[in-house]
Amino acid sequence: MKLCAVQYASITGDIEGNVARHTEFIELAAAHDAELIFFPELSLTGYEPTLAKGLATHPEDPRLEVFQRLSDTHQIVIGVGLPLVTSTKPQIGMVVFQPHSGRQAYAKQRLHDDELPYFSSGERPMVIETREHRLALAICYESLQPDHVATAASLGADVYLASVAKLAPGMDEAHAYYATFTRSHAMTILMANCVGPCDGDAGGGRSAAWIDRGKRVASLDGEQEAMLMLDTATLTAQVLSLAAPAA
Repeated sequence: MKLCAVQYASITGDIEGNVARHTEFIELAAAHDAELIFFPELSLTGYEPTLAKGLATHPEDPRLEVFQRLSDTHQIVIGVGLPLVTSTKPQIGMVVFQPHSGRQAYAKQRLHDDELPYFSSGERPMVIETREHRLALAICYESLQPDHVATAASLGADVYLASVAKLAPGMDEAHAYYATFTRSHAMTILMANCVGPCDGDAGGGRSAAWIDRGKRVASLDGEQEAMLMLDTATLTAQVLSLAAPAA
């Protein structure tokens, strides 16, 4: 199965603009026969906690319909990040589109202390079932907590998809954690981080993939948008980039 993690620079607060740019990456992934693609934390708005309440929406937002059409057309699973409306504070969500199936939403269960003033927690894990794999979802801070990945393993997940928005200073530690988790749980981990604006700073990139025994098979740089495609059959990775716009 070919899985794609997109290292992405969100346009702050612009859902429509980000939808259009997400579409370009999805078309690129489909052209390389990818079966799943996912984006960094809050990719459709940018990771901006102070703006989240005003930008929060619901999984059935009609602006997201293009993702269902792309999923149906290309037989690809798509995961995009955005804040989700609740009766209290919004949740940090990922909306998942599967071919010819209803939309599903996962909400971050474990929040960092800095997020508590702006967000509420999700309540349940989510595992995507495919013919080849059981893929568990994780969003940033919780993906570095041993109990979260242990729960995913207990649910039979053999692939862990970490959608994050982390700054450069935390990336060495994050890479070390993910390597440890793959060794502990014999699990493949694919992580998508942002670049560009991120909560008043810049995302640290370095999206990467780890396989059994903690081996990192590929990592992107800390600055450029790109897509990392992991083939779980061959355990090899390929870097894909959008063509630069014409001058």
